[in-house]
Amino acid sequence: MQSVWFDNTVAWIGAHPVAAGLLIALIAFSDAVIVLGALVPALPLMIAIGVLIGMGEISGPYAVACAALGALAGDGLSYWVGRRWGDTLRGVWPFRRYPQLLDRGEVLFRRNALKSIFIARYVGAVRPFVPAIAGMAKMPPYRYLQASGAACLSWAVLFLLPGWALGQAYDAVAAVADKLALALLGLLAALALAWAMVIYTWRWFALNADTLLARIATWTQKHPRFGRHAAALMDKRRPETAPLLLLAACLFGFSWAWAWLSATLLAHGGQLQLDRDVHALMFTLRNPLADRLMATLSELGSAPVLGIASLAALLWLLWRRRWMAAAHWLAAIGVGLALTEALAAVVTMPRPPTASAGFGFPSIAVTMTTVVFGFFAVLIARELPGRQRIWPYLLTGIATTVVGFARLYLGAHWLSDIIGSMLLGAIWVLVIGIAYRRHSERSFWMRPLGWTFYGCFVLVAAWYAPRHAPETLAQFVPPPPTETLSLAQWQAHGIQRHHARFDIEIAGEVILLREYLLENGWQAQPAADWLDTLNLLDDSLAPQERAVLPLALDAHPERLLMRRVDPNNPRHIEVLRVWPAPARLNNDAPLWVARYDVMHLQRSLHLLTFWKPQPPTHTLPTDLQTLTQQPGLRVLIHPRG
Repeated sequence: MQSVWFDNTVAWIGAHPVAAGLLIALIAFSDAVIVLGALVPALPLMIAIGVLIGMGEISGPYAVACAALGALAGDGLSYWVGRRWGDTLRGVWPFRRYPQLLDRGEVLFRRNALKSIFIARYVGAVRPFVPAIAGMAKMPPYRYLQASGAACLSWAVLFLLPGWALGQAYDAVAAVADKLALALLGLLAALALAWAMVIYTWRWFALNADTLLARIATWTQKHPRFGRHAAALMDKRRPETAPLLLLAACLFGFSWAWAWLSATLLAHGGQLQLDRDVHALMFTLRNPLADRLMATLSELGSAPVLGIASLAALLWLLWRRRWMAAAHWLAAIGVGLALTEALAAVVTMPRPPTASAGFGFPSIAVTMTTVVFGFFAVLIARELPGRQRIWPYLLTGIATTVVGFARLYLGAHWLSDIIGSMLLGAIWVLVIGIAYRRHSERSFWMRPLGWTFYGCFVLVAAWYAPRHAPETLAQFVPPPPTETLSLAQWQAHGIQRHHARFDIEIAGEVILLREYLLENGWQAQPAADWLDTLNLLDDSLAPQERAVLPLALDAHPERLLMRRVDPNNPRHIEVLRVWPAPARLNNDAPLWVARYDVMHLQRSLHLLTFWKPQPPTHTLPTDLQTLTQQPGLRVLIHPRG
C-alpha cells in the first residue's frame, strides 16, 4: 500500500517531468561538489529516482542524461576550485582541521591519475575531492573532461540501475510484501546505523588517541586528586593504554547519555512524543510474515539462548584455567542481571499499550544482550591482530540492534526503553571491562573461545528461537478496537472507512461464512508462511500450489482467507480476505470486514511468480451479494466503483 507522500511525489513528477530532470541534475551536482558532496546521500536518492524510472514516471535516458550532466558539472566545479586555489586550499577550513580529506584523494590520484577519476566516482569518501586534487595537480582540462565525462555517464547508469530494476518489480513487491518490505528495510537501516556508529567511533579514536592521551596527561597535572585515576589508565609502558583510554572515554560518553535520557524522561513524566510516534509507526508496519520473523529475532535475547552460550564460554575458560577472565565473565553477567532486575523493580514507567506484564523499562533482553556480547568483545578483542579487533564490537552492535528492533516492532517497549537499556548495558560492560583490562595481563588463544561462544549462540538460537516465536507473538496481540457501535448504528451507517479498502461487513460467527463459501466452490487457504514466500522464486509450481500471501488490517492478520479458481483460466483466482473489524458492537457480537479481489498469476523480472490483484470490479459475485440472505449473519455490502 503506497503512502500518501509517495503518491504525491509520483504525481508531482508525472506532472513536471522536466522539473524532475532538473532535480536529478541538482542531486548529482551537489554530490560531486567539493566538501558538499561528502554530506549528500547520493546512493539512496539515486535508487529512489531509479524506482520512479522503473515505474514509468520518468524517462530512463532523460534521467541518465540529467544525472551525468549534473555530476559532470559538479566535478568540473571541484576541478576549477583546485586549479584556481591550488595548495592554498590546505590552509582553508575544513582542510586545515581535517587534512585527511585531501590526503586520501591525493594518494589515490598519485597512483594513477586517470584511473583515480573513475574509482573516485564510485567511492563516496573521495568522490568530491579527487577532482580538486586533479585541478591542484594542473591536469590538462581536456584530459580531465574525457575521463570525468565517461566516469559520470557510467556512474549515472550504475547508480540508477538497482532502483530501475526495483521499480519494474514494484508491482510484485506491492502485491506480495505489503508492509513486510518496509519492516525489513527498517531493520536493515537500524543495522546500518549500528554498523556505522561502531566503525566511525573506532576510527575516530584510532586517529585521535594520541591527542586524547596528551590532553589527559595535561589534565592529570592540573587535577592531581582526580587525575591519578586517569593516569592509571594511560601508562605508556603498557600496551593496554589505548584500549583502556577508548573504554574510559566511551564510559564517560555513555554515562552522560544515560543521565541526559533519564532526566528527560523524568521531566516528561514517562515516554516522549518521539516514543509515541515510533510506536505508532511500528504498529502500522505489522504484517503476519514480519510478525513471525520479529518474534523469532526477539528470542535471540532470551535467557536460554544467551545463558547456554555464556555457560559454554565459562566452561571453556575454567577448562583452560583462565580464572581472572572467568571471574569477570561471571561478574559481568550476574551483576548485570541483578542490576537490571533491581532497576525494573524500583523504576515504574508506563508501558506501551501493546506490552503485557514483564515488558517495559529496562528491557532485560536488550540489556543482557548488550552485556553478554559487549563483555565478550572486551574479553577477546585484545587477542586479535590490528584492525580485526573491531569485529567483536560490530557483532555486539548487530546482536543488540536486532533484539532491540524486534522488541520495538512488536510493541514490547518504547524507543526510550530500548536506548536506555542499551546504555545501561554498555555502561556496565565498560566498568567491568576496564576492571578486567587493568588486572589481566595474560594472553590466550581466543579462536577456540570465539568459536565456542558464537557457535553455541548460533546453534541454540537456530533451535530455540523459531520454536518459541509463536509463544512470544501471542503476548503481543493488537489491542481491541476502541470504537463501539450499537447494532442499529452499524446497520444504518456501517463502520467509517479506514485507510484500507473493504467491501463487506459481517456480524456473526465467521465459521458460518466459511461454511457458506465452501458450499459455493471456495477453498480455505491456510495462513502462508516464509516457505510460501520463497516459493515465489520457483517457477515450476502449479498455480493451485501457489499461496496468496497475507495482508494485515490494523496489525491483525486475516482470520479467514478464501480463494476460488476461475474454471476457464487456472491463472486467475478470486480471493476474499476476512479480518476482525476496526470497531466492535456493544452486544459483543463478532464483527468482521472482508475485501474481495480478482488476482492473476504474473512473473516479474524472470524471477518472481506471484498473484497480482486486478483493479476492483464494479460488482461483487452473486454468491457474495446473496450473503445478506444467510441465516445467522448480518451483512452490509459497500458499493464498489
